[in-house]
Amino acid sequence: MWVQIAILVASYLINQATQPKPPKPKPAAFQDFDFPRCDEGTEKEWVFGQVWAKGWMVLAVRNQRSQAIKVKGSKK
Repeated sequence: MWVQIAILVASYLINQATQPKPPKPKPAAFQDFDFPRCDEGTEKEWVFGQVWAKGWMVLAVRNQRSQAIKVKGSKK
């Protein structure tokens, strides 16, 4: 039984050491997103709550950059 466990561990370690490393993905840029924009003269709807709309548009898009959360003194 111990021989089989040793073979299992050895094969796992060899497998992990010899497999190719995947390349790191490139972070998404703002240009990668395709937001539908409204045409000039299109009526704008004000929605409060949840509704179903026939057509939807994006009037504004906020900055989609990600930043690391840096909190100082969070542990007491």
